[in-house]
Amino acid sequence: MKTIVVCSGGLDSVSLAHKIDAEQDLIGLVSFDYGQRHRKELDYAAACALRLGVPHQIIDMRSIGAQLTGSALTDDLDVPDGHYAEETMRVTVVPNRNAIMLTVAFGVAAAQSADAVAIAVHGGDHFIYPDCRPGFIDAFQTMQDHALDGYASVRLLAPYVNGSKADIVTDGAKHGTPFGDTWSCYKGGENHCGRCGTCVERREAFHLAGVADPTEYEDANFWKAATDGFRADEVR
Repeated sequence: MKTIVVCSGGLDSVSLAHKIDAEQDLIGLVSFDYGQRHRKELDYAAACALRLGVPHQIIDMRSIGAQLTGSALTDDLDVPDGHYAEETMRVTVVPNRNAIMLTVAFGVAAAQSADAVAIAVHGGDHFIYPDCRPGFIDAFQTMQDHALDGYASVRLLAPYVNGSKADIVTDGAKHGTPFGDTWSCYKGGENHCGRCGTCVERREAFHLAGVADPTEYEDANFWKAATDGFRADEVR
């Protein structure tokens, strides 16, 4: 299938791009600038596209992102430290972000006669991000089937939606993902902070997958205390 990957430049979406490149007909990457403080991730998405030899579009959604207030990713709020599924991490939710981005990506896919759009949502996101859950993925596909009826048929591929981030690391290693050329940290500093929820999850994933982590963290050991005895209940 001719497939467009929604690629942020993070570990998950870059691994997905490499997977799709190996298994499908990857025709391009689409990224979104919604005013996120960790905007440097878009440079990693661009590098991924260059590496895989496909076009890369960055869609400017900053004016929309400015209206999605209340998130530490877009507002002047502190990004909390700790396990990704702690209640404090809800401040990193950008309302309806995936729904908005996927709607645009499906429009792009239809215009380019693509067969599918792929997104790297995974099981670890289910606890605090409602637009990463299997129910959302299924409902979005149904909505797009109606929205594009008679014009285009585009499938939503979410191969990691029932897996863990450790599963993504394992799959990424299988497909030769250069993990050092991905960016996860929500704080957007010089190096990964090692303390925010996505850094903790990233570090834990490499540990669980048994894959060497090439990432340089400001605090490389915080994840151990943050994950000790903590497990999020699955939300579907």
